Amino acid sequence: MLADYHVHTEFSDDSDYPMENVVKDAIRLGLDEICFTDHVDYGIKTDWDIGEEILYREGNPFANVDYPRYMEKFQRLQCLYKDQIRLKLGLEFGMQRHTIPEFETLFGRYPFDFILLSVHQVNNQEFWTQDFQRGRTQKEYNESYYEELLYLVSHYSDYSVLGHMDLIVRYDKAGIYPFEKVKGYVEEILKRVIKEGKGIEINTSSHRYGLKNSTPSGEILQLYHKLGGRILTIGSDSHKPEHLGAYIGEAKTLLKSIGFEAFCTYDKMQPVFHAL
Repeated sequence: MLADYHVHTEFSDDSDYPMENVVKDAIRLGLDEICFTDHVDYGIKTDWDIGEEILYREGNPFANVDYPRYMEKFQRLQCLYKDQIRLKLGLEFGMQRHTIPEFETLFGRYPFDFILLSVHQVNNQEFWTQDFQRGRTQKEYNESYYEELLYLVSHYSDYSVLGHMDLIVRYDKAGIYPFEKVKGYVEEILKRVIKEGKGIEINTSSHRYGLKNSTPSGEILQLYHKLGGRILTIGSDSHKPEHLGAYIGEAKTLLKSIGFEAFCTYDKMQPVFHAL
């Protein structure tokens, strides 16, 4: 069973990978199932139908998913390729505590199979631009990141798994912040996730970003296993053809070495377990 559960297309502001090309490439690669998880980041991006001018960044519209077009194209491709691959409907909710109401409304509008809950910014300040880190100590921005994530899992439940739950590591120019200093936050987050019947993903983009550890780290994966967590998805976080399906085998090997016996796909927001 090969599945990629973190896939972006031209409906994300940072990708121009046509959705149908993603499907064709996934079939060529021998994937059995993929889930589209295009970006929604309320707070910093606008919706297409809100009546405001759409801004552009690096040639791409700096906006959330165009939902009607997204749904129409997904349904057409799902029907067209149903005998060759399973396609699942998802989104990546780039959440902040003050944007919870917008996501509650969005979740109720469509019949999703899967939702990634991710934190890409705090207080509308993005990590990849260093806007959030700038002016803060390494301790302050690491702790603030996990505090935001803990707040979200404590106040929002319409999600499936946490996406790249130590994302701040990817953009920490000061180096690796010791895990022991944030372990308390991570443990509380994982306990909440497990209690609510949710999961976490292993995000294979750590390879292309040149990180020395997995995403999330081996320490987090081991702690999740120790606490009794068993719901895991595997995603490439693909934005380009060369990303799709990458390093899924390596992720499975890592999970087995920790002691996990299965990974998950999703159907109508319910996990489906597959042996590793």
